[in-house]
Amino acid sequence: MQASCSIENGQARIVLAGDFTFEGHQAFKQATQQVLASEDVSLLSVDFDAVDYMDSAALGMLLLLKERFGERPIQLLKSRGTVRAVLDVANFGRLFQLD
Repeated sequence: MQASCSIENGQARIVLAGDFTFEGHQAFKQATQQVLASEDVSLLSVDFDAVDYMDSAALGMLLLLKERFGERPIQLLKSRGTVRAVLDVANFGRLFQLD
């Protein structure tokens, strides 16, 4: 998996590509560390447009991100198919903003 991060005007965006599994935890960690190191970020969006599969490790990584990002909102964008089904079954709509 690949993960890239951009920060602009207090908003951060992480774009994921590939299967979001445990094997991608280093790439995800590097991208999220950039966001967490920036104190002026008030909104985080994670773009799932290029992700076709995610496993339980990916859910765990998102939960850790939510814990570390605090009360600030996190949007999970462009999830579809199996990825959206996994997020729905895990009730992530209660913790994150899903589009």
